[in-house]
Amino acid sequence: MENKIYLSVVVPAYKEKERIGSNLLEIENFLNTKNFTYEVIVVVDGSPDNTAEVAQNYSSQIKNLRVINNKKNHGKGYVVRQGLLEAKGQYVVFLDADGSTSITHVEKALPELEKGADLVVGSRKIKGAFVQIHQPRHREIMGEGGNWLIRIVLGLWSFPDTQCGFKMLTGKAAHEIAKRMVVDRFGFDFELIILAKALGFKIVQMPVRWLNEEGSTVSLTGPNGFVQVLIDLFKTKGRLIMGKYKIKKVK
Repeated sequence: MENKIYLSVVVPAYKEKERIGSNLLEIENFLNTKNFTYEVIVVVDGSPDNTAEVAQNYSSQIKNLRVINNKKNHGKGYVVRQGLLEAKGQYVVFLDADGSTSITHVEKALPELEKGADLVVGSRKIKGAFVQIHQPRHREIMGEGGNWLIRIVLGLWSFPDTQCGFKMLTGKAAHEIAKRMVVDRFGFDFELIILAKALGFKIVQMPVRWLNEEGSTVSLTGPNGFVQVLIDLFKTKGRLIMGKYKIKKVK
């Protein structure tokens, strides 16, 4: 295992200059106690601030840190996909740069993968989950409505929370799924899950402890808006029906 990376941590980041440092240190402090090799990949999504520079400044404190700085903003789905394809680990986890779900969730997710799961989906809506700080009520209402539509349109009845920012995969699943993903914005989460399901990968859900952090770019309209998520939802359904994803079960 000396020459192989056991765990890749992918951190998508946009306008996170104030928070990226503390989250990277939390990740390093956690991983430094583990007896396995790892890498941390920060993928900056064309951020107008100096998020990339701030992250790079921690390279002396974070072992095996890589910062990918996209000059143009593409969307969270684009940079997560980019990070998954760049990851070299036997296992890959991605989590939000704001620390809303802690790296410590790896402790419970990793055994699930080692037992045979291919994808662990963090959920704020299943037994055992704890929402420490809630989002504003109007955003929670939009989220609830969106979750129901996702479940109905894609048939993901058993997934009450596809959009949680913590997911962990085997390296094989990460690459097989990511190379088929096309949704660049926030709809990428449900695309990832439905592709994993279609490809025959084993999926398990895991309750998370989650706290809302201010500074979200989610809104009703715009490229990161609720309306765009709905558009991407129906486009995803259309691609599935038309066979655009070139699905061939790999399990």
